[in-house]
Amino acid sequence: MKLLLIGSGGREHALAWALAKSPKLTKLYAAPGNAGIAKVAELCDLDFSDHQSVVAFCRNNDIDLVVVGPEAPLVAGLVDDLDAAGIKSFGPSKAAAQLEGSKAFTKGVCDEATIPTAGYGRFDNLDAALAYVREKGAPIVVKADGLAAGKGVVVAMTQEEAEEAVTACFEGSFGAAGAEVVIEEFLDGEEASFFVLSDGENALPLATAQDHKRAFDGDEGPNTGGMGAYSPAPVLTDALIADVMQRIIEPTIRTLANRGTPFKGVLYAGLMMTADGPKLIEYNTRFGDPECQVLMMRLKSDLLDLLLASADGTLDQVSAEWSKEAALSVVMAAKGYPGSYDKGTEIKGLTPLSAANLEVFHAGTKSDGERVLANGGRVLNVTALGANVGEAKSVAYAAIDKIDWPEGFCRSDIGWRAIARENGS
Repeated sequence: MKLLLIGSGGREHALAWALAKSPKLTKLYAAPGNAGIAKVAELCDLDFSDHQSVVAFCRNNDIDLVVVGPEAPLVAGLVDDLDAAGIKSFGPSKAAAQLEGSKAFTKGVCDEATIPTAGYGRFDNLDAALAYVREKGAPIVVKADGLAAGKGVVVAMTQEEAEEAVTACFEGSFGAAGAEVVIEEFLDGEEASFFVLSDGENALPLATAQDHKRAFDGDEGPNTGGMGAYSPAPVLTDALIADVMQRIIEPTIRTLANRGTPFKGVLYAGLMMTADGPKLIEYNTRFGDPECQVLMMRLKSDLLDLLLASADGTLDQVSAEWSKEAALSVVMAAKGYPGSYDKGTEIKGLTPLSAANLEVFHAGTKSDGERVLANGGRVLNVTALGANVGEAKSVAYAAIDKIDWPEGFCRSDIGWRAIARENGS
């Protein structure tokens, strides 16, 4: 089979790496890809925001399946245009992708399906939003309604911080994404991520993960797109997973199907483990980044088979097998991220870093001849397997010590929560 993979981040490198292992794959293209993806796929200069160009490329190259990695093209309706052209793809329609594209849309689904989630208000003007914040008090959570590259959420611990976040949204800090704001009740507990595949009717549970959103050690500093992750998430027991499937995932899929907008693709639930049980924080309609990296390290099944089953409506005929080992990924980012940072700095020491229990997934990189240059904020995902999270962490950080990139930084405490559990503390 010939595949086209859309995207250029660490998530897409992990997907490309996993897809390249499939015996069914004959050719893998990636648009635009990165220096790491280039090792397993042919990069093509294709503007995926131009949907008709993507359609033309698929026809000219006899593409059998398009795998859409990032959220933006999903929300923009790339899958719809591929479907209209008779080209098979993995990912949700524009309508179903609103689960990620609009926080208010997701809250509406939760209301309709009685899905446990935080209490909320939604606002399209500053004065009403500020009045709501003043009524409810802090701590409280302020979210830009639309896509904001993982940075449109402020967990405000003080009234002043909440009002600043609301004002920033309506003053254009997140562009059109902040034209509407969802303000939520603060949920106390431990966060975890849960992934399932859906074919519009069936749901296949995949695996669990936990990520680290804050930039610095000790979960300090600004929110980022993610500074590291590990899988599985110890907090999500088998009993809790069954509860999440019954009360959150299955009602969501059923509701969208009943609306005539069935969800096909990967559904990523951000959950809070509260005293009242799991509650939905938000949905993403693609694999997480960096959660995808740890999932792909643990996946023993053929990824291509699973993605095809989702696209073809046959998920009830397949299963996913996972390694019992733990996986941990550490993000190396350019100094200054998530604020301003320099591009074009050289990264050395990557060549020997690949083994059965170790993979360096590229995110913001590009090739310059034989050199690898940083080309983004989050640049590398050093990902390892181990008997437990602590062992995987040791392997990952030992590899990081061999990477020569003075302009980069990473957190030193990825996996701390799981390791504390492993150590009985």
